Amino acid sequence: MMLRVLALSLTLFTGFAQATVLQRPITLDTGSGELFGSLLLPKSDTPVPVVLIISGSGPTDRDGNNPDGGRNDSLKRLAWVLAKHNIASVRYDKRGVAASLAATPDERNLSVEAYVADAEAWGQKLKADPRFGKLILLGHSEGALIASLAAPNVDAAAVISMSGSARPIDQVLRQQLSNRLPPPLMLRSNELLDSLKAGHTDDNVPPQLQVIFRPSVQPYLISLFRQDPAAAFAKLKMPALIIQGSNDIQVGVGDAKTLKAAKPDAELALIEGMNHVMRIVPNDVKRQLASYKDPQLPLAAELGARILGFIDGLRSS
Repeated sequence: MMLRVLALSLTLFTGFAQATVLQRPITLDTGSGELFGSLLLPKSDTPVPVVLIISGSGPTDRDGNNPDGGRNDSLKRLAWVLAKHNIASVRYDKRGVAASLAATPDERNLSVEAYVADAEAWGQKLKADPRFGKLILLGHSEGALIASLAAPNVDAAAVISMSGSARPIDQVLRQQLSNRLPPPLMLRSNELLDSLKAGHTDDNVPPQLQVIFRPSVQPYLISLFRQDPAAAFAKLKMPALIIQGSNDIQVGVGDAKTLKAAKPDAELALIEGMNHVMRIVPNDVKRQLASYKDPQLPLAAELGARILGFIDGLRSS
């Protein structure tokens, strides 16, 4: 495996595997709104593997960009790495986000279940297309959970979890907020989390907590808090790759190790120095936050090598 990764790392830099790539818009009629995405398709006489790329939480778009967090083009750059190595991809704006906003304009109506159904519908569309071979679901951050939940119903060939939490997300939020909030707000935050975990909305949200707990997003959080990412990952029967950066300030290496324990036959790639937006960035808060807004920063080279090596293994299986 390491020799294959090394060879692919060299390929990334030397460009030996360059391919002619078609870039096309692609849409999906879900029956409850149209979703919009981007297709990258290497020119090939035979079917090529296709990766369905599922973005992370909140209003994160198909390219990995978030209006609250800045433009870094992480998923767009990843799609091009794949395309240049003869792997097709589709990345899309989730319903309620960016070009797919009209599919669910009111966030009160969003749910994990709806996101999973959309991912399954995209998967079925790609599996029915003769230009594509094996279907791989790749989810980043919260998208890793969506990929794990959708993969069995589309009989995906494999799943790639990138920066995916292993814990229920309410636990992740408690940990993240405990480091940032003063005690009175932390107390109220925990009360809100308790209420949502129990399936109840709570409109008494202090102004400082509105961005996380605004009443309109609470129905989605209730659907999200019901999920156990490690349990969903453990149920997967197909090959899986877990990717985690050591300098990720949002999801920790411990989550990746828990996912590995839940599915021991999964491949685990711990990338030294990589952060949540797939760049090599020191553990410095200012530099970390700046990387979320810098699309020019190169992706971690090992990231592409590990994904390409994993998919290469699928092709030969």
